[in-house]
Amino acid sequence: LRAALQEGSARYRQRDFAAAAARFSTALELCSRGFATEDPLKSSPDDISRLASWIESKLVICYLKLGQPGLALHHSHRSIIQNPSHFCNHLRQAACFRSLHRYSEAARSAMVAQCLYVLAEGARLETSDLLQLYWQAMIQEALSEEVSFSVLYTPFEKEDKADKIKEAHKTFAEKHPDYVQHIFTDPYRIHVLPEKAESHPDQQYLLTLGFRSKEIGETVEKFVTRKLPVFPGQKITFTPSMEEEAETFWQNAGKIVAVMAFIGSTKIKDERGPCAWAIEHFHHASLLSHLQRGEEQAQVMTQAMAELATIPYLQRVSREDDKLLQSLMADAVDIVAGRTGEHVWTEMHKV
Repeated sequence: LRAALQEGSARYRQRDFAAAAARFSTALELCSRGFATEDPLKSSPDDISRLASWIESKLVICYLKLGQPGLALHHSHRSIIQNPSHFCNHLRQAACFRSLHRYSEAARSAMVAQCLYVLAEGARLETSDLLQLYWQAMIQEALSEEVSFSVLYTPFEKEDKADKIKEAHKTFAEKHPDYVQHIFTDPYRIHVLPEKAESHPDQQYLLTLGFRSKEIGETVEKFVTRKLPVFPGQKITFTPSMEEEAETFWQNAGKIVAVMAFIGSTKIKDERGPCAWAIEHFHHASLLSHLQRGEEQAQVMTQAMAELATIPYLQRVSREDDKLLQSLMADAVDIVAGRTGEHVWTEMHKV
């Protein structure tokens, strides 16, 4: 293991990223067998996890340098699963999403990175400011690329919520007349923007969204306002004869997934429950399974595992939620491994 790590690091310093990735992959394989110290009997799970996370992080950079952001993203999820509290792992995940032009998800990763940095290591304000700027830039990129919806953030303090929402809808319609087929405001008010405002450092915002498509807008609103997110639509596995129908359905589903990703880019906590965003990934993976896109399904499930692993570092989790979190993590591992059976997720999906 030491030899593989030393050679991988040497190749990495020489910028021979293909050779470095090969050696780090070998080291990761050895690490998965339980070797993290000279005496395997003295290797603790934490030692192995930290080392595995470090190796995964090196693979992320290697594959980004080699122009393979999809593979880099997979390793970034795995680095977070092994060490979810380290902000750099989330920042590398943001870089992968950015390379794939998935700017809303990059914004969320940058937001989480900044939050973890402030909570755990935030001694250097300039680093926190840079993370905040990156987060802000990704939100701006996401909006500049988007054509199916637009947004308006309205400062909110202690005003009457119904009146404030009505005012926000009127302002939105005036500013974005092309997106008024369906307008709604996120019923929860804990959106936080990355712009620095010295007089209102903890300013909260209402988020109003408007859509070109009434159907997409109504579907997103249902998704956001339910206690547990439930993806409406196709109920049965697609067959080859339904290929055209499947593609149409996926195009609409993809737009919904994009909106949900954007909504999550300015919210650390979700009032629907700490596992709600992970459950969205489970739904997304189920859709991909229906479409027989196995590789993409595995990628989304790994992303769900990274989301679940990070939750306890961002918010307090009740005993009930912790039980659900652990059950979902076990389900995700089984799904990625190709194991079948009755899981908590399976039962939830039936309900």
